[in-house]
Amino acid sequence: MAATPPRVRGFSSEIGDGAVRFGDRILIAPALGEEAGGAMSAYTSFFYAGARADLPAPYAEVWVVLSGALRVGAGDDAVTVRAGGFAHVPEQAPGAVEALEDTTMVCVSVPAH
Repeated sequence: MAATPPRVRGFSSEIGDGAVRFGDRILIAPALGEEAGGAMSAYTSFFYAGARADLPAPYAEVWVVLSGALRVGAGDDAVTVRAGGFAHVPEQAPGAVEALEDTTMVCVSVPAH
């Protein structure tokens, strides 16, 4: 039996009814998980203004900010990422992420989780 060839898939960055709450001010809408994405996963996240979450994550991520603005990192190494920008968040990076305003972002992470 021949293996099924990989296929291109499209996803929406909309936060729908299936979103999962992370704390009380962050919503996460999974799109691509380990079962379909192999080595990577992807999700859309919405942060209400003032929402905050601690880093580090046990995986590397790239965050693409679609609207709003985030402050990511620790101390003098923290960066502000606005709509149209992106941040590389290395595995075990210290610090926190804070929404400076209502913010929507897409995240791709490796390995998948």
